[in-house]
Amino acid sequence: MCKTPDYENYKEILQSRLTPKRYHHSLCVADEARRLAQKYGADSEKAYLAGLLHDITKNATEEEHLNMFGTFGIMLNSVEKVTEKLWHAISGAGYVKNVLKIEDDEIFDAIRYHTTAKADMSLLSLILYLADFSSADRDYEDVDVMRSLVDKSLEEAYIYALSYTIKEIVDKGGALHLDTVNAYNQIILKGSKN
Repeated sequence: MCKTPDYENYKEILQSRLTPKRYHHSLCVADEARRLAQKYGADSEKAYLAGLLHDITKNATEEEHLNMFGTFGIMLNSVEKVTEKLWHAISGAGYVKNVLKIEDDEIFDAIRYHTTAKADMSLLSLILYLADFSSADRDYEDVDVMRSLVDKSLEEAYIYALSYTIKEIVDKGGALHLDTVNAYNQIILKGSKN
């Protein structure tokens, strides 16, 4: 990135759009993304900004999401249409690009795939995906395992996170997004070739 982003302005926008809990989560993910970027050699400013903005539309209503999809020309696939939990990543990426005018494909991609992951993720996208799992505010059952793995190996943490997500979705009887399946298959097949 050429110049340091106006983080304070983005924080004000976030505070106007998010609940206090979600705003706190965004700050925690931004900090964790920056930390992981520094540890693993990614752009720490981009990582911080992607972490800060990753949930910018999380608290939008169904109507707001549908309006954004229409305005931004976003077509949902069959799984996305019935899985509202995925909408904020899709609309959020569109919001960052079209409303905030952040023209950075890496940041756009990281936000877009922070819930589903996808095959061939960039280092920045992988870092945001894992930062969302391991940020300081997270308190799910296996969070200590995830935090340990993320400091040991991005690849091991990624496999664990994808496995955790897939199991959780299947246990709840939900549909798996093909991006998640493709990401999982790619990383598993990569390991089987070693």
